[in-house]
Amino acid sequence: MASRNRISLDAMGGDFGPSVVIGGAAVALERRPELEFILYGDEAAIRKELAKYAKLAAISRIEHCDVHISMEDKPSKALRAGRWKSGMWRAIEAVKSGDADVCISAGNTGALMAMSKFCLRTMSGIERPAMAALWPTLKGESVVLDVGANVGAEAGQLVDFALMGAAMARALYDLDRPTVGLLNIGVEEVKGQEDVREAGQLLRESSLSGLNYHGFVEGDDLGRGTVDVVVTEGFAGNIALKTAEGTAKQIAQYLRSAMSRSLFAKIGYFFAKGAFDQLREKMDPRKVNGAVLLGLNGVVIKSHGGTDAEGFAAAIEMGHDMVANGIMEKITDDLKQFGDSRAQAANSASEEDAGS
Repeated sequence: MASRNRISLDAMGGDFGPSVVIGGAAVALERRPELEFILYGDEAAIRKELAKYAKLAAISRIEHCDVHISMEDKPSKALRAGRWKSGMWRAIEAVKSGDADVCISAGNTGALMAMSKFCLRTMSGIERPAMAALWPTLKGESVVLDVGANVGAEAGQLVDFALMGAAMARALYDLDRPTVGLLNIGVEEVKGQEDVREAGQLLRESSLSGLNYHGFVEGDDLGRGTVDVVVTEGFAGNIALKTAEGTAKQIAQYLRSAMSRSLFAKIGYFFAKGAFDQLREKMDPRKVNGAVLLGLNGVVIKSHGGTDAEGFAAAIEMGHDMVANGIMEKITDDLKQFGDSRAQAANSASEEDAGS
């Protein structure tokens, strides 16, 4: 890989378009000076924002695109109207061609997934890609997947998610063997759907150097940080994610209301402001903004559509770290090791049958 890390950006994506995308790129560049950018979208709108950041402009390239995918477009419509020519498509295509190391978009989630799958295709050995998010916990952060790419998942697909999530945790957190848990309605091995139980058995029986299978975890384990990686299917994962986001906003609103209720409350807030600021920072979704589309032949990051420049910068930095730490190679190695483990187990079983 070149000494510089090149990022392709869907400059028109998200609720605020170039103002947040380019502002976020400028923030990321200050912290990661080895970055350079390709900006896809309306050239006039991009240049207007880019003029505010001379340092960023010096290491950025603009690629004009006439077509923009809106946040309301259905994936099928986005593919028909934006394939080959939209800013979102071309930002993804830059990863496929090798012109960029990673693509970042705050645009339409369904369209981004559909275009990424169509353009990059899934990795050999991966049946379905997954969307992985970072989850703030009492111990730091955990990787949670899938959070919305798939509804339902078979046992083999859950195992794929476990392998990919563990590779992501190793790439981001410098862990040799991250702990992995399957989200379930209880920790007992007899509980849960058949696919979840089967996936647990497959992970238990496979001796994998890249992860340490913990077992089943429950919903309250997400916030505790019981494991480094939590695996579930996309329907449950997306509900859990939206519930957590809503709960964080609810608690913030409770605090604001309580602190403004009386003069004594306001005085108390004044003295406790440092503690409240730490709590606000811990609960700030911008700090962990960015969901990764894992299982594709290339790295694509989905930023929250309503994020600000600081949040978009966090998504850029996540993409940089994953590429710099060899996420694709880690997933490939883990898939091979799991395949070898299963083949060895099958051969051993055949030999036992033959000898009996």
